[in-house]
Amino acid sequence: MFSRILIANRGEIAVRLLRACRELGISPAVAYAPIDRDTLAVELADVAVELKGDTPRGCYLDIEGLVAAAKKVGAEAIHPGYGFVSENADFSQLCRDSGIVFIGPSPEVIYGLGNKNQARKLMTSAGLPVVPGTEDPVPTVDEAVEHARSIGYPLLIKASGGGGGRGMRKVENEAELRQAFPQARSESQAAFGSGELFLEKYVERPRHVEIQILGDSHGNAVYLGERECSIQRRFQKMIEEAPSPALTPELRERMGQAAVAGAKKLGYCGAGTFEFLVDAHRNFYFLEVNTRLQVEHPVTEQITGLDLVKLQIRVAYGEVLPIRQEDVQLRGWSMECRITCEDPYRGFLPTPGKIERLHLPAGPGVRVDTHLYQGYEVPGSFDSMVAKLITTGRDREEARTRMLVALREFHLAGISHTIPFHIAVLEHPEYIAGNLTTHFLPEYLPKLDRSRTPAELDLMTAVAAVESRGRETSAPVSTAASEAQLWKMAGR
Repeated sequence: MFSRILIANRGEIAVRLLRACRELGISPAVAYAPIDRDTLAVELADVAVELKGDTPRGCYLDIEGLVAAAKKVGAEAIHPGYGFVSENADFSQLCRDSGIVFIGPSPEVIYGLGNKNQARKLMTSAGLPVVPGTEDPVPTVDEAVEHARSIGYPLLIKASGGGGGRGMRKVENEAELRQAFPQARSESQAAFGSGELFLEKYVERPRHVEIQILGDSHGNAVYLGERECSIQRRFQKMIEEAPSPALTPELRERMGQAAVAGAKKLGYCGAGTFEFLVDAHRNFYFLEVNTRLQVEHPVTEQITGLDLVKLQIRVAYGEVLPIRQEDVQLRGWSMECRITCEDPYRGFLPTPGKIERLHLPAGPGVRVDTHLYQGYEVPGSFDSMVAKLITTGRDREEARTRMLVALREFHLAGISHTIPFHIAVLEHPEYIAGNLTTHFLPEYLPKLDRSRTPAELDLMTAVAAVESRGRETSAPVSTAASEAQLWKMAGR
């Protein structure tokens, strides 16, 4: 096994990777940008090396700097986590050329799947159904208009070079296409260094369902069930769950076998996710492959009992995948809420700042993946996610109610956050019924009610405490009824 791994990432995923290394007896090293000097991962690592770069993000995107850092600390492998260089074929190739193991697929696989057009062609040849669209990048808006006439509206403009909603636009007609095409190209160029775009038929009211796969270097591959990721805001996932309330055992098997067929055709080694759209008639269409660990991987871990990070490391070391398909059993239900430092009452405006108070929920079936600590200053240079709250129960309803309890126990003061948003979604009758589509938020929660903001609840608590203290100095509060009245007064 590796003796030392360099973690080329930050935030909660850096802490998650570090702990997995420790469980395997591997010494964890962390590469960090100067702005992240005081993060939890740097504090916990055996050794940390500071990166250089023009910007904080630039530090984590400098592939030569990351390889140099690995050599400096004597790391035999690099784990890129998710985001940054995790799907960078050039980085995978540089690691190979430098004699360092990249914990992820080969550069050939990443390159083949990193371009969405090429991925569509590869998966079509493997027998996977794909959404109708252009097979090659569309160079001009006039050509896009011509293609759109044959594909039909509505359609999506999508970036060839990456995902996460960047460079993506939904258009209903030619006028919107002409306006959105240059905007999408500019955003794609900025996000992925490529302005290549393609067009894809927009599937009405779909579910976003993804299949987790694992492969090794010996030709083996398995699927680990699915995740429902339909609760999205501007193509960014906010709540995920496993399994999906829409899939039957038969459909799960068909989608899983399709994903495994695609993985084997590629010679895929490592963890990967095949993403699909599922329509109202349970037809499924291939979208893309994420050649990395997903943010939402914990819900799969919770219902399978498998540690995906440790399995990633083992197959990267060259071990045979220790599980067969018949070994994979799904038990219970798990949900994940991505807690971000955004204000849901002001259009999800980013709100970085200092964590003044922090209390993490706990109890049966509750897991929190985070890098936060009291006094930590959340920078505004990176993604706004600050924690992942995961709950697991015997069934979907127990996981949901357990999540509501945990969200209300999660005390996070000093920044605005999305906990009220998550509560609103989980309490919505359509969510409770499992009627999920990628249209859920604009259809059912276009605007969040301001009736109970975190700041107002904090103020109520402070006023109640002051009022209570004042009453103690004059007349003792002797009954529960009197105490309840104080809360009513503070609430007003």
